[in-house]
Amino acid sequence: MGELRGTHVPVLLERCLELLAPALGRGGRTVHVDATLGLAGHAEAVLAAHPETILIGLDRDTEALAHARVRLARFADRIHLEHAVYDELPEVLARLGYPAVDGVLFDLGVSSLQLDAPDRGFAYAQDAPLDMRMDQTRGVTAEEVVNTYPHPDLARVLRVYGEEKFAGRIASAIIRERERVRITSSARLAELVRESIPAPARRTGGHPAKRTFQALRIEVNRELAALETALPAALDTLTVGGRLVVLSYHSLEDRLTKQALAERVRSTGPIDLPVELPGSGPTFRLLSRGAELPGEEEVAANPRAASVRLRAAERIDPEQAQHGRTDRERYRRRVKAMHQPGTAAGSGRDPQRSVRDGTDEEGEGA
Repeated sequence: MGELRGTHVPVLLERCLELLAPALGRGGRTVHVDATLGLAGHAEAVLAAHPETILIGLDRDTEALAHARVRLARFADRIHLEHAVYDELPEVLARLGYPAVDGVLFDLGVSSLQLDAPDRGFAYAQDAPLDMRMDQTRGVTAEEVVNTYPHPDLARVLRVYGEEKFAGRIASAIIRERERVRITSSARLAELVRESIPAPARRTGGHPAKRTFQALRIEVNRELAALETALPAALDTLTVGGRLVVLSYHSLEDRLTKQALAERVRSTGPIDLPVELPGSGPTFRLLSRGAELPGEEEVAANPRAASVRLRAAERIDPEQAQHGRTDRERYRRRVKAMHQPGTAAGSGRDPQRSVRDGTDEEGEGA
């Protein structure tokens, strides 16, 4: 395995532990899933804080798994480390014999190990082969994407996954270059991107290649497709009182997380009824209002935390939630129905929309 390459500081560690504690510390054996194990900083802290918790750690990076196994060696009787992508969670749980879990953590994006290892090709600031695979045992490389995708597909990847305004220009520059010689170097790709972006745009927003490298990494590793499948699966595995915490590092990840949670925290019943129909109530509650951002101290100690967005939710019992509804909540539903289009009083924007959607409910972090 060799020495650990790079440094690893778990992002928002104390806040993650605080949010997971009620689910993992409620007595008896509990099960926690670290869906993006990485170098096991969060996992180690969870195991140390909860002596009866079983950890199931997933990661597609075999090098990260090897380092994590060493780091967690003293907890060997309480861990299951699996070479898997997070959208394979249901299969992993079935194989290990855990029908439900109490906590799930997603720390998305690229890990410190991958960023700090020059030969992995993730960093635009260092010259390396264009690989970018988190799992180096399978899948296409960034070199294959750059040298084989037709212009429309390449531009789409840069525009959608990198939110790159100059996607078409960059794709054209890549096509011209690869017709001359195959592109194999991360430094050469970064140079092509820089030359394709107008000078005024290069002076703002950080390194001009960062969006292109993000887009290629997401495409190579199918990150968003896997996340879109993994989040609902993770929510389905949680017991009542179980908690999900997600750390996102760009708007695409955060948007998928917000959408997945919004579907579970809103009612699915008719809005014009004074009470909730059985089976139509929310099954989760948000633990914070919107996405939580890192504090100044966190960013100062760990600059890679600067872009993080945290969202968390807890599974609730719909029946108990229904019995616990207050008169004020019932009144809110009646008022909302009155303001719907087609009703006697209904016109314009619904002032109680945030209550219905559940996406702006106040939670523990409000």
